[in-house]
Amino acid sequence: MAKSYTTQAIAQALDAKLIGNGNIRITRLAHPADVQNEHDLALAVDDKLLSLLAGGAARAAVISERAEIEPGLIDACIVVGRPRFAVAKLTELFTEAVHVVRGIHPSAVVEDGAQLGENVSIGAFCYVGSGAAIGDNSILHPQVYVGSESAIGRNTLIHSGVRIGARVVIGDRCILHFNASVGSDGFSYVTPQPGSVEEAKAGNGAEVTVTNDELVRIASLGAVVIGDDVEIGASSTIDRGTVASTTIGNGTKIDNQVQIGHNVVIGKNCMICGRVGIAGSTVIGDRVVLGGATGVADHVKIGDDVIAMAMSGIAGNIAARTVVGGQPAMPRDQAMENFLNLNRLKGFIKKVETLTRRMDALERKSKTD
Repeated sequence: MAKSYTTQAIAQALDAKLIGNGNIRITRLAHPADVQNEHDLALAVDDKLLSLLAGGAARAAVISERAEIEPGLIDACIVVGRPRFAVAKLTELFTEAVHVVRGIHPSAVVEDGAQLGENVSIGAFCYVGSGAAIGDNSILHPQVYVGSESAIGRNTLIHSGVRIGARVVIGDRCILHFNASVGSDGFSYVTPQPGSVEEAKAGNGAEVTVTNDELVRIASLGAVVIGDDVEIGASSTIDRGTVASTTIGNGTKIDNQVQIGHNVVIGKNCMICGRVGIAGSTVIGDRVVLGGATGVADHVKIGDDVIAMAMSGIAGNIAARTVVGGQPAMPRDQAMENFLNLNRLKGFIKKVETLTRRMDALERKSKTD
């Protein structure tokens, strides 16, 4: 059954001001251009969308406190101070959880020695290894693998296809989306003698003079430790540590297709956007934002509250509270100046070519005089 709230109840849930009718029954959120009937709540939180309310079917709308709306245009306005935050609360009100059959499905395999808390749900074709522990009210959707001696906290939701390696620790209220992999071995190899990568890092010329005749695998003895309230996007991968564990702090959100290498430490409340790659042994502070497709080199330290623009290439340490961009990453003002200068190059080249032609003409003229 669809969820339903009065406009008064919605305003109270948002701690917002209600202007107009508080008894309109709302069953769906909608873009102002997609309102179908009087039970849709129009999300006109951007002032540019207000004009779409005129002549539409909406009787109620959410608007910004900065908005100026014509009196009588609609029957109820829910006025919010921070629109995007209000939308987050609204979507939480109307979200419908994916249906889960409670209990353990007959096709699931739970090995001897595994410990299941109260009200745990384990879907079809799941595997829970020996010595693993799953906390109260946690849900494993079908086809989830949980390795031996791993631990999953309370109220954690794990979607289909997720693979959790041995000895991995996942906190309370986490969400792992489709096909995430947590606890695979790190990409860690060494050559018996100093190899080409070591030579290149030493900066001894631009030519490779040694060969990597053998790559010896370094085993991953550590695990992955994930804090509370962490979200891991679809098809993201987090490698286990070599000796110490790879760690993700409380409240951090990781987007889809993110690669986090071995021994990486990520702090609290970070946002790691899609297709970010973080190489091994990098340390990232609290509240850091890495824009989409950012690459981070190994053994780098990134301070608290750093923001990296999309497609940044971070090759060295970044001080706290710095906004960086570009390849290699540099302070934003410098990066933007470089981008602008690149656009100016075509004009500069034309001017140089014009000046060169004029100089050549003057030299030819001087020779004939």
